[in-house]
Amino acid sequence: MSSPISAPRRWFRKPVYWIIAVVMIGAIALWALRPPPPPRLLTATVDRGDLERTVVATGTVEARRLVSVGAQASGQIKSLKVALGDRVVAGQLIAEIDSTNQRNALRNAEAVLANVRAQRAGQRAALVQAEAAYRRQSMMMESDATSRADMEAARASLDAAKAQLDAIDAQIAQASTGLDTARANLGYTRVVAPSDGVVVAVIVEEGQSVNAVQSSPTIVKIATLDTVTVEAEISEADVIHVEPGQAAYFTILGDPDRRFPGKVRSIEPAPESISEDDSRGGSSGTGSDEAVYYNGLFDVANADGTLRIGMTAQVNIVLGRIENALLLPLAALGERGPDGGYAVQVLDAEGRPTKRSVQVGMKNQIDAQVVSGLREGERVVIGEAAEAAEESSGFPPRPPRNADGG
Repeated sequence: MSSPISAPRRWFRKPVYWIIAVVMIGAIALWALRPPPPPRLLTATVDRGDLERTVVATGTVEARRLVSVGAQASGQIKSLKVALGDRVVAGQLIAEIDSTNQRNALRNAEAVLANVRAQRAGQRAALVQAEAAYRRQSMMMESDATSRADMEAARASLDAAKAQLDAIDAQIAQASTGLDTARANLGYTRVVAPSDGVVVAVIVEEGQSVNAVQSSPTIVKIATLDTVTVEAEISEADVIHVEPGQAAYFTILGDPDRRFPGKVRSIEPAPESISEDDSRGGSSGTGSDEAVYYNGLFDVANADGTLRIGMTAQVNIVLGRIENALLLPLAALGERGPDGGYAVQVLDAEGRPTKRSVQVGMKNQIDAQVVSGLREGERVVIGEAAEAAEESSGFPPRPPRNADGG
């Protein structure tokens, strides 16, 4: 009777099992040494579309015109006639300041003027009397009925009366100026809107006292919002390409799909930092490690009131535009050759990539205009599909514009 371990020993003695084992080992080795599969290519189709070359900048919406309406009279705010957000017209009453002092000053100025005018009336009568006395002395002098001393005294009295009348006329002019000033100061107690607009800030409250002796305190701020101005911060690398008259548009965070169009009105000649104190003695107020930006200004209609002061604007200034251009993605462009053409991998009829030189024109951050070397509908290689990386990240792949797997 055979032992339990005799059966395995007989299995190793059979050649057929050795053959099976060798075949399996060989198959495993061939599988491990197999060549890697060809890379899966990402491709894009050459098609037509509108191409824009733009300068991108971040901007801020500002009022086209912002006026700080101040008080030119000192006193207590008796009443405010407007509230935040009210629309006002030029000449509309904004606020009233207690006018007691100004009214008293006006009455005093009127009294001073009346007093001086009364003095003039008296002096006018004295002048008439002096003229009559001088005429009598002149007639008597012709007949030697008076002395020369009396004649000269009458003439001196007449000249003094005329001079006194001139002095009183000057006092009347001075008193009239004082009266006009008193009337103006009384008028300043009624603060009116200098222009049409919207009240965007109310600085004071009823009952508050304002002092206009040293500076004009602000009562309200009025902005013109039917048209707003966008201040776009343009980098020093881009500002040399921007000039007045170029088309521009922007979007806002609350409505990113709507474009607000306009045209560049002006470009400020110096950065805002030039107005700041520079303790280091520089001319621009910025250090060498700081970015420099210049404000580009353009106006935009705001009839519906959507745009508000302080909104952030994503600005695009159009440097050039081509309609119905033949386009390919920038990612498809390889090295540039001596003739100015770019190397591009183009799929042939069998789907194999072939190298071709392509001439391009205008470019933006995404696409380039095809001048020669490609036809509409051809597919170009823009990269290899990184499936392993996408799968390991847990997110699905995100092909670029017009991209498809080749």
